[in-house]
Amino acid sequence: MVGPMANTSDISTTVLSDTSWHFWNSWNGLDVVFVISVIVLTLVASKLVDRLIHHQFEMASRRMDVDETAYRIIRHTSVALVYVFGLVLIIMRFPTLQNLSFAIFAGAGFLGIVVGLAAQSTMSNIISGVSLAIFRPFRVGDRVNVRDDYGKITDITLRHTIVKTWDNRRLIIPNHVISDEAIINWTIEDPTVCWPIDIGISYDSDIDLARKIMVEEGRKHNKTMSFSELRQYDEKFSDDDILVLLTELGDFAVNLKLFVWVRDRSFAYLTGCEIREAIKKRFDQEGIEIPFPYRTLVYKKDLIAEQSNSYFGQKED
Repeated sequence: MVGPMANTSDISTTVLSDTSWHFWNSWNGLDVVFVISVIVLTLVASKLVDRLIHHQFEMASRRMDVDETAYRIIRHTSVALVYVFGLVLIIMRFPTLQNLSFAIFAGAGFLGIVVGLAAQSTMSNIISGVSLAIFRPFRVGDRVNVRDDYGKITDITLRHTIVKTWDNRRLIIPNHVISDEAIINWTIEDPTVCWPIDIGISYDSDIDLARKIMVEEGRKHNKTMSFSELRQYDEKFSDDDILVLLTELGDFAVNLKLFVWVRDRSFAYLTGCEIREAIKKRFDQEGIEIPFPYRTLVYKKDLIAEQSNSYFGQKED
């Protein structure tokens, strides 16, 4: 390499090698003991801080409603600061490390740019994690839909958020990604959910009877909410705690939609499945038909024969 960049690279390489040689040769027994002691004390201190904050959270949660999300962010931040403090102690012990660090950064070149970009992503995750803890679009324990998956927020760290899905998978999403996602939070403010159940009946069936059966089976389920229970959450709630609407006149069925209210999203899906099964059994007893799709199949050879017969029949006339 020719030019100023070559001189800078050679100088930084020389400084790095000289500094490294002086650094390792300046060590003595006390320095080794100091470094090992700091590492051990840092590990022990991080565990103690983690347990202390956890203990304080448990004590505070017995007396008042404490947000677990903010607690977890404080917990992870405190542990990270302990490690940073231990690293700073080691660097302060050896002034030569300052020259070594300068030489590493001076001779990094393209690697320094790559490291800088990686650090930018890490800082973005950290800032997003702190933002999530402050503005709280969701909290630890909330049930959410994110990226077409339903699950429960189990942890929010400085780097990522963990979502436990309904089928026991773990979605680990970087904080800067999940902070930009459109999320459905089923838990925030009001946990009640209006759950739709679609059912189609034949055109020959009695719509009023089908609606009556659907309302009765919806109210009979032990997980659905009554009018009085709904009024505890919203005083302006109307008298229609169970509602059945005709949503479509389809090709072969009259499509009805039953709306039921449940206390929590966690068992809304199972409640809908059980009510749908109960309605099907009642329909069988009451003579309400749930039709199959009707299709008319015409074979090409039959169509040609029919056209030929029609043509010759007209010709004979």
